[in-house]
Amino acid sequence: MIVILFRLLVIIAMIVLIYTAYQYLVNPKRKLEVAEEKKEFYFLDFNDNIKKNFFITYKGFLFEGEKYLGATEDAFEVINIVMHTKSPEKLKGFERKDIYFLEEEILIRYPHAEIEWKYPINKLQLK
Repeated sequence: MIVILFRLLVIIAMIVLIYTAYQYLVNPKRKLEVAEEKKEFYFLDFNDNIKKNFFITYKGFLFEGEKYLGATEDAFEVINIVMHTKSPEKLKGFERKDIYFLEEEILIRYPHAEIEWKYPINKLQLK
């Protein structure tokens, strides 16, 4: 009887371990960190929750976008996005064409939005 109970506990432990590993692998924040380390583009956004900011990693730089809801002609949409980075000291090598690429990607997801960049990125932008 004890052997059967021990086997059952081992099977349950294996199932919990497999489930935990799966949750770790599909976690979007982990994917964001991996993309940042590999210097790839990744857009992490929770479309269903307007209060949550979105994150973009591009060429190893991490950006955060704050979404603001407003009225358009037809509906309420995201009309203003404020972009910033938490580590501006790491922006060495960031170019104007990179800003344009990021703005295109944001406008694909939020076509009615006006994008505002905070310091120091706004100094690189053309007015």
